[in-house]
Amino acid sequence: MKKKQQHPGGGADPWPHGTPLGGAPPGLGSWKRRVPLLPFLRFSLRDYGFCMATLLVFCLGSLFYQLSGGPPRFLLDLRQYLGNSTYLDDHGPPPSKVLPFPSQVVYNRVGKCGSRTVVLLLRILSEKHGFNLVTSDIHNKTRLTKNEQMELIKNISTAEQPYLFTRHVHFLNFSRFGGDQPVYINIIRDPVNRFLSNYFFRRFGDWRGEQNHMIRTPSMRQEERYLDINECILENYPECSNPRLFYIIPYFCGQHPRCREPGEWALERAKLNVNENFLLVGILEELEDVLLLLERFLPHYFKGVLSIYKDPEHRKLGNMTVTVKKTVPSPEAVQILYQRMRYEYEFYHYVKEQFHLLKRKFGLKSHVSRPPLRPQFFIPTPLETEEPIDDEEQDDEKWLEDIYKRPAGSVSPAWLQSFQTSLTASVTTKELAGSWLVTVQKNLEERH
Repeated sequence: MKKKQQHPGGGADPWPHGTPLGGAPPGLGSWKRRVPLLPFLRFSLRDYGFCMATLLVFCLGSLFYQLSGGPPRFLLDLRQYLGNSTYLDDHGPPPSKVLPFPSQVVYNRVGKCGSRTVVLLLRILSEKHGFNLVTSDIHNKTRLTKNEQMELIKNISTAEQPYLFTRHVHFLNFSRFGGDQPVYINIIRDPVNRFLSNYFFRRFGDWRGEQNHMIRTPSMRQEERYLDINECILENYPECSNPRLFYIIPYFCGQHPRCREPGEWALERAKLNVNENFLLVGILEELEDVLLLLERFLPHYFKGVLSIYKDPEHRKLGNMTVTVKKTVPSPEAVQILYQRMRYEYEFYHYVKEQFHLLKRKFGLKSHVSRPPLRPQFFIPTPLETEEPIDDEEQDDEKWLEDIYKRPAGSVSPAWLQSFQTSLTASVTTKELAGSWLVTVQKNLEERH
């Protein structure tokens, strides 16, 4: 008779034929359960659950890795901390920011040509469209040494793009110093109007404060401050004669010393730069059309600019920069200014023709039916231009309107007729000066 096996703990063995495949029967603690997977490996259900949880975390992590294009950020930080990896090892170079074209614009604004109005608009637009408006605190240093050019170009080129840089400065050739040439924009106005606006602004400032001019020109003597404009022109004072009147062209000619000498060389070089480096050179007398074209050419900078400009609140702010105490010079003085500004008017009418051609391409009507003839005046021997005083502020006032406010007898129609007759010696002179003179005469005759 077969002897019953004894259980180690005492008594008979409850499973004489070995442990059942299902494990221990209910009632015994789970810590005693054993799952025979392999003859050489045995582990508990707690270990089994831990393995399954680890596998689940691994799968979820792998899925996250594929969906996000890389490992989780905390793993990257950990690997970088341990010195085994960097961000570029796992991702490569970060994708470059998609920039609008052009993303580098320079507005080397000409003094007394609406620059204050445009800068006020740009401040609003930069916040609205998110571009980088880069300005300068230097307003009266337009000509730079070679080292100053290199330093300024370096500072501009390293600005966050897209940017628009603005400053009173003559044209800078970025490619000369190995930089990327930006797109230029600018605005000019009738040279005589610009000169008169600057003349009275230096002396009397604008509506923002009567003491501004004292701050800007503290060393100006009283007799100089109240110098009559006719005396300044007719008596050939330095401020009203060449080379001070050669002002607009150097902004487009550049930093070369010859750009400051009134002559054909500077004129032709300025025209060449307008054609090759300037996206748009507008005319202040047609500012709304200038803004409209800027909005079409550079929408990422100027979108909505015309509606802002026409807003009554903005107009109030712009009117504060109108020059005060302006008077109109005599026709003799105006004729002399035209003669002294021969090259300035050559350039002004060239730019005006190009601007009107551009307007016609976009279906905009110009104020004139045909471009005026270019002036043919005698000009004195070229001299080097002196550095102008701060010309930052602008004024849109039309100075010729003031002449209509004169008493009826202050300028006789007979005298105007004799002066107009004296202009017939030069056909082009009549085209330039005679047209507005006829308008003045007509208005005076109506008042009689």
